[in-house]
Amino acid sequence: MLPTISIPQHWDYPRFALDQRTKQGIILGLHYYPNGTELAEQFGGGWRYALMPKKNSDELFHFQESQIEPLSPEELFRQITAEIDFYQQQINILNRQLTALTGGITNG
Repeated sequence: MLPTISIPQHWDYPRFALDQRTKQGIILGLHYYPNGTELAEQFGGGWRYALMPKKNSDELFHFQESQIEPLSPEELFRQITAEIDFYQQQINILNRQLTALTGGITNG
């Protein structure tokens, strides 16, 4: 069963989703500052997003919804294709290592 997140009806619905890729990075978290609260007064009301600029980065940045730019379908396609290519290369390397290991075991 997939987890469910409930958003109060008086809040705006978030424009971006968890794990979505954007020009600023990958969305790892989001929180809402309701209007009329001290945090909204200080940082601006509405949704704020925590983004990691690059995969495996140790940096985390926070953006207001209006500061985030979605990727075009072409950019998203390029990113995902590049990641698939990277992991396919890693799989090929591991397969060669496994073949060398099992060849050494059966011949030894």
